[in-house]
Amino acid sequence: MISSLSATGALSSLSLRVTDNPSPSPSPSPSIHLRFSPSIIFAPAPLSVSFNRHRRAARLGPTEDVSASEDATSKTDEEVLQERRLADWETARSFKEAGSIFEGTIVGFNNGGLLIRFYSLLSFLPYTLLNQARFCKDSPRPILQRAKDLVGSTVSVKVVEANEERRSLILSEKDANWSRYSSKIEVGSVFDGRVVSIEDYGAFVCLLFPDGEYRLTGLVHISEASWDVVQDMRNLFAEGDDVKVKVTNIDREKQRISLSIKQLEKDPLYNTLDKVITEEGEVSTGLDANMEPLPGLDSICQELLKEQGHRLRISSSLYSHELEDRSKKCT
Repeated sequence: MISSLSATGALSSLSLRVTDNPSPSPSPSPSIHLRFSPSIIFAPAPLSVSFNRHRRAARLGPTEDVSASEDATSKTDEEVLQERRLADWETARSFKEAGSIFEGTIVGFNNGGLLIRFYSLLSFLPYTLLNQARFCKDSPRPILQRAKDLVGSTVSVKVVEANEERRSLILSEKDANWSRYSSKIEVGSVFDGRVVSIEDYGAFVCLLFPDGEYRLTGLVHISEASWDVVQDMRNLFAEGDDVKVKVTNIDREKQRISLSIKQLEKDPLYNTLDKVITEEGEVSTGLDANMEPLPGLDSICQELLKEQGHRLRISSSLYSHELEDRSKKCT
């Protein structure tokens, strides 16, 4: 009967009472009475330990103290929690070494980042290691407002630091996101994107993947924003602007994506040369009377004058006699 109750885990409360056997017998022996209540359920493992302790208590006799025997073999809640924490720190180190992705629940936030439950440990996800693409569909809002909305949600992260001595457990959503989606892009790919932030050196753009979600973020350097000279990126773009970009470089070690907007347009220099250099290879500056001289055409002609094998026709109405004289010497 005892083994049956232990196996099913249905026993909820168990007590032992040792009494003298009231029936006459040549060799009287104590009898054990079992009493249980269905209000509390024990797990199978603790149940078997409970039986062992009570069986030892029965051997001690009715007048001896049973609590001393139980205290000697039991662990305090603090000791059990400490053992669990040690095991979870070991788990965190194994996640870091293997580069595994952990699904954690956001339980709070502060000025620096999000607080995430990692089993029995409390870990930290800095705002700088959040995946910015998650905010591309939202209107621009302060980070603390966004953090408040994230509490209670689940996030995919990687362990980037697990230092038990300093009690430092740092997570990164960027690393987890890169592992999942970086293999789906390549140099030369063209994406629709959305500007998520602007700095003096360029604009960060979220890439819209075929599944309709913004997954990764790349940088359009100020030199790749336009063929014209750009002094301030904020004069061209604002947060939330939709743009089309081309992937020009992928640094997989540093997890960086370089993007370009201007490379999706034809270089205006080619338009200039098409008007200057004829199909026969001649260089001409003859323009319609109503057409303004092309910017920089003078310097282009001067460079072409230094090259061999070109026959030049220079319009004196547009350029100085000095340049015309130089062209005659070359012909």
